[in-house]
Amino acid sequence: MDAYFIATVLIFLSAVFGFINTRFLKLPNTIGLMIITIVFTLGVLLLSYFDPTLLNAEKSIISSIDFKTVLLDEMLSFLLFAGALHTNFDQLKVQRWPILMFSTLGVLTSTFLVGGTIYFLLQFLNLPVNFIYCLLFGALISPTDPIAVLG
Repeated sequence: MDAYFIATVLIFLSAVFGFINTRFLKLPNTIGLMIITIVFTLGVLLLSYFDPTLLNAEKSIISSIDFKTVLLDEMLSFLLFAGALHTNFDQLKVQRWPILMFSTLGVLTSTFLVGGTIYFLLQFLNLPVNFIYCLLFGALISPTDPIAVLG
């Protein structure tokens, strides 16, 4: 199967799941789509007990995908663009001071809290790690995902 067919099937399923959520469930998009996806996946797993053809086809498709390339090189740019497209810049201007405080002091505080906690936890477990490496881990973990914030 080529990439265009896979993309077509995924877009079609997304549209159908979105329609079902909007028409019948009326849940927030992320919650509704996740519930429908879980139900669909469980249906495929139950169907595989009778006929494993669909499940085997899905396994072969998934194993042929290079997720690092797909996520970082293709999907991330679309997700960030879609999030930025719906940004309300007037509201962003009104909320600039809380945003500035959370994006600087909040991230610094979180970095030191996470780094310190990890450092003392590792010392308690007799795993000697330098404090600077724990701070580096805290700095990597602390910034919030921009797509999650926009959601």
